[in-house]
Amino acid sequence: MRIYISADMEGVAGIFLPEQLKRGTPEYAEARRWLTAEVNACIEGAFKGGATEVIVKDAHSSGFNFVLDEIDPRVEVVQGGSLSRFPGLDSSFSGLILLCYHAMAGTQEAICDHTMSSVDWHRYELNGMELGEVGIDAAEAGALGVPVIMVSGDDKVCAETKQLLGDETMTCQVKIGLARHYVRTRPPAAARYLIRDAAEEAVRNSGRMKPFKPEPPYLVRLEYNLTSGADRIRCDGVRTVREGPRTIVFKGDDLLEVITRSL
Repeated sequence: MRIYISADMEGVAGIFLPEQLKRGTPEYAEARRWLTAEVNACIEGAFKGGATEVIVKDAHSSGFNFVLDEIDPRVEVVQGGSLSRFPGLDSSFSGLILLCYHAMAGTQEAICDHTMSSVDWHRYELNGMELGEVGIDAAEAGALGVPVIMVSGDDKVCAETKQLLGDETMTCQVKIGLARHYVRTRPPAAARYLIRDAAEEAVRNSGRMKPFKPEPPYLVRLEYNLTSGADRIRCDGVRTVREGPRTIVFKGDDLLEVITRSL
């Protein structure tokens, strides 16, 4: 059984400040160790649940955040660039785990809420549904026939996951958001136990979970924070249309192609 793990950083237990998410700060050095430990807990749980192969993607910012020589040696790791969201993911995988994720932009009391870019993006919709990174990634995986089987992070991203993907999708809440940079958190060691057990259960039950794939045709509406964001997009007036000063619409019948074009 093949399992793919995508690990962001904002959803790690104990992380709530911008300084913890930026390379070069003392706070980041500590936070990346917590991230690496949560990744290892998830890997351990996945193998205990029946995984025979695990690929882990470093999905935060530059993709260069793990303490690599501390990662479980049974896995392969994807780091760096953004040529595609999930390199190597295909229909042979039984599930995608979204580890250490965060709620969509504009979610009240969520820790570090944003969708892809807090600088550039204001709102992302697919066929009229507002999506954050959980939804975007679930749709991209769903286009390949792969279900999201688990999401970890704060209480707000867990609620977002249940609302979008249903109760069968495992969530692992490691902290409670009180405001954007104000948190009630599990200690890192306690969070790792929760993640390990949740990953094990999610992998064991992966066969029950369905991919997230809305019906075609597909229309993505992306509203940027500034007009300059929309200015960068080349529009053809048919498949890619400028709908307003800050809004671009992407259309098509291939879900993966439309999402990829919008990112």
